[in-house]
Amino acid sequence: MTYKDQSKSVEERVRHLLSLMTTEEKVGQLTQPFGWQTYTNDQGNITLNESFKQQVENGGIGSLYGALRADPWTGVTLENGLSAREGAEAVNLIQRYAVEHSRLGIPILIGEECSHGHMAIDGTVYPVPLLLGSTWNVDLYREMCQAVARETRAQGGAVTYSPVLDVVRDPRWGRTEECFGEDPFLIGELAVASVEGLQGESLDRGDTVAATLKHFVGYGSSEGGRNAGPVHMGWRELLEVDLYPFRKAVEAGAASIMPAYNEIDGTPCTVNTELLEEVLRKDWGFNGLVITDCGAINMLASGHDVAANGLDASVQAIEAGIDMEMSGEMFGQYLVQAVAEGKLDVQVLDQAVSRVLALKFRLGLFEQPYVDADRAAEVIGSEVHVQLARQLAAEGIVLLKNEADALPLSIANVGRIAVIGPNADQAYNQLGDYTSPQPKSKVVTVLDGIRSKLASHVAGQREKSAIVPLTGDSSIDQVLYAPGCRIKGDSKEGFERAIEVANQADTVIMVVGGSSARDFGEGTIDLKTGASNVSDNSWNDMECGEGIDRMTLGLAGVQLELIQEIHKLGKKLVVVYINGRPITEPWVDEHADAILEAWYPGQEGGYAIADILFGDVNPSGKLTISIPKHVGQLPIYYNGKRSRGKRYLEEDLEPRYAFGYGLSYTTFEYSEPQLSDVSMAAGDSVTVSVNVTNTGPYAGAEVVQMYISDVVSSLTRPAKELKGFVKVNLEPGETQTVEFRIGAEQLQYIGRDLRPVVEPGQFHIHIGSSVNDTQMAELTVREA
Repeated sequence: MTYKDQSKSVEERVRHLLSLMTTEEKVGQLTQPFGWQTYTNDQGNITLNESFKQQVENGGIGSLYGALRADPWTGVTLENGLSAREGAEAVNLIQRYAVEHSRLGIPILIGEECSHGHMAIDGTVYPVPLLLGSTWNVDLYREMCQAVARETRAQGGAVTYSPVLDVVRDPRWGRTEECFGEDPFLIGELAVASVEGLQGESLDRGDTVAATLKHFVGYGSSEGGRNAGPVHMGWRELLEVDLYPFRKAVEAGAASIMPAYNEIDGTPCTVNTELLEEVLRKDWGFNGLVITDCGAINMLASGHDVAANGLDASVQAIEAGIDMEMSGEMFGQYLVQAVAEGKLDVQVLDQAVSRVLALKFRLGLFEQPYVDADRAAEVIGSEVHVQLARQLAAEGIVLLKNEADALPLSIANVGRIAVIGPNADQAYNQLGDYTSPQPKSKVVTVLDGIRSKLASHVAGQREKSAIVPLTGDSSIDQVLYAPGCRIKGDSKEGFERAIEVANQADTVIMVVGGSSARDFGEGTIDLKTGASNVSDNSWNDMECGEGIDRMTLGLAGVQLELIQEIHKLGKKLVVVYINGRPITEPWVDEHADAILEAWYPGQEGGYAIADILFGDVNPSGKLTISIPKHVGQLPIYYNGKRSRGKRYLEEDLEPRYAFGYGLSYTTFEYSEPQLSDVSMAAGDSVTVSVNVTNTGPYAGAEVVQMYISDVVSSLTRPAKELKGFVKVNLEPGETQTVEFRIGAEQLQYIGRDLRPVVEPGQFHIHIGSSVNDTQMAELTVREA
C-alpha cells in the first residue's frame, strides 16, 4: 500500500492514507488523551486499560500526552511508576496495540514534557530554563537538548512540549522559571539551539524528537503577571519582541507549535487566525503541527466566553488553524457531529489530519514504532548526562555580591560551616516545576554538596571531579545544619536551633528562596532537628510554578527574619538563593557578605553550588532578567522605551541588579570597540571588535555583550537592545579579540507598515559585561 511504502514522499503517503480514512478515524487523529490513563502498572506487570483498547478499535487515537509523565497531577509515584526500562516496554505495548488493532495500523504520537529534562522517572533533571539562560552558553544548551532528546526517544517519546519561548515582562508570574529571561534576542538564540538539539539533522534517527514551541504568543506579558491573563500589546511590539524568538525557531525548522491560553486585544490565541494562519503559516511558511495547550478549547466556551458551547468552540479552533487538541475532550466529542451537521467543512478536517500524519511519517513511526528497552535503561540518567547537568548548573549560577572577597571560601581554613535554611537540604525545592518524583539519593542538596566537598579535602582527594559517596555522616563535625524555618508560614520554632548552630560556626551559609515543589507525599521537616516529618497533613511550601503567581517578590514566610537573627551573631554570612523568580530583599543586598543566585539548579545543584563556594568553579552566570529594588518598580525590563516615563517619588527606575550582570572571582578589562568602518550603506554590514583581558588572579569565563541604540528613529525605540553575545574563557593575563557582525538583522526594527526597516542615521554600538557597563562606538548608516 502506498502509505506503507517508505520510498514514497511524505505528501504521497499522507494523501493515500487520508483517502482511506473514515470521519471517525480522522477525528481520532486529532485527539490526545492523557497517556498515563491508558495502562495499569501492578508491580511491574503492565496491562492496557479497556477504555484505551476500545478507543483504538473505534476510530483510533492520534496522540497520547504524558504517557511517561510522573507527578502529583498524574498520580504516578516512585512506587507505582515506570522505570526507564518499564517505560519503554509500556510504550511498546501501547504502540503494538494501536498498530495491530486499529483498521489502518496508524502508530500513536507520544508527547512528553521536557522543559529541563524528560519528566519521567529516572530521567535526568537539568536546571530550569531561567538558569539555562543565565549560562549564556548556547552550545552547552544545545548539547543538553540533544541529551534530553536521547532520553525521551529512548522510551518512545516522539514530541516534546518545549522550548518555552515566552518573554518575561512581570516576574511575579509563576512560570518565570520556565523561561529564559526578558530579552527576545537571547531567547531567539536559545530557541534555535533548542530546535537544533532536539530535532537534530533528521526526526527519524531514533535519538531525536519534534520540538513544540510555546506559548504562542504574549504569554509572558499577561496583565498583572497573572497566569493566562489578558495581554495588552500592539502589533509592532508583538512582531518585534514576543514573536521574534518564535520566528527564529520556525526558521530553524521547528516541527510543532502550541498557542498560549491568553487573549491579545480581545482574541484568544487558540482562535487567533491572524497569528495562526497569516503570520505563522503565510508569512513564515510554517508547515508543521499546531496543538492546543491542555483545556484551551474548553476555555473558549468557559473562560474567554467567545464560543456558545463545546461544538462552537471546537469548530472555531480547527477553522482558526488548530490541528490537535491536548486532552482531546472537545474535538473527540464534537467534530464528528460538526461534520455530520455541515458545520465543519471536510477539507478543513482533512488539512488538520494531514499535518498530524505528516509529522508521524517524518518521525519514522510507521517504519519503527517500537523502542529498545535495553537502550532506554542504558541511556536514561547516564553519567554523561548527569555531569552535563552539573556543568550547566555551575555555568548558570550568578554571583550577585562578593563584599571584600568573601568568596571563594578556603577549604583549608574555612573552619566550621553552618548550613542553614529551608532550601539547604530539601531536594524537591531545587528542582523546579515540571519535575518527576526523585529518590533522595539522586538529588544533591547544598548540604550534601558542601559535606562532600569537605570530605574530599579531608580524604586528600583534591581533583575537582572527585566526589565522595554521600554516607550521611561525612564531615559531620565540620558542617552543621539546621533548617530554621519553612519557605512559607510564620513558625519560628526552628530559630533557636538555627541560632545555636550558627553560633558554633565560623561561616554561615544561608540557603533560602522559594519552591515549586508540588506535594510528592514527602511531608515536611522537623524544624528543630531537620529530620523528615511525614504526616497526614503534609506541608506544601510551593510559592512558584504554574498557577502560583505572587503580589510581591520578597522572601515568603519568616525567612528574612531568620537571616536577620543569624546576622546579629557577626559571622561571615553567605546567602544562596534557590528560587524560580527574582527575589527583591534590600536588607539582604545590604547586609550579606556574598549572594549567589542559583535559581532551581537541578539534581546536581548541590555539587555546583559547592564548587563555586570553594572556588573549584569560577562563577560566570549573568542575569537574563532585571532584579528590581522594589516590586513597585515593575515593569523594569531593561529594553523598555526611552519614553517609559519619569521616576517614582520613592525610588528611581534603575534595577538593583541589571540585565547581563554577574560577578566573577577574577576581573576583566575591555578595550574600546573598533569598527571595521565607521559608515555603511543600509544594505551592507560592518564588524566591531573588542579586546577582552583577564586582569585578575583566576581563570574565568566572561560573557561579552553587544547592545545597539538607534539614536534617532521615526518611531520610539528602546535605549539599548541586545544584538550579540559570546562567552569566552580566559586564563589570567590572557587577551582575546571578540568580533561581532553588524548588518540589517542587528539594525532593523518594525516600521509603520509592520515590516522590518533599517533607517539611515546614527547608531551607538555598546560592548561590555552588562547592559549598564559598556563602552561605545558610533556607526553611521547611509541610504542603501
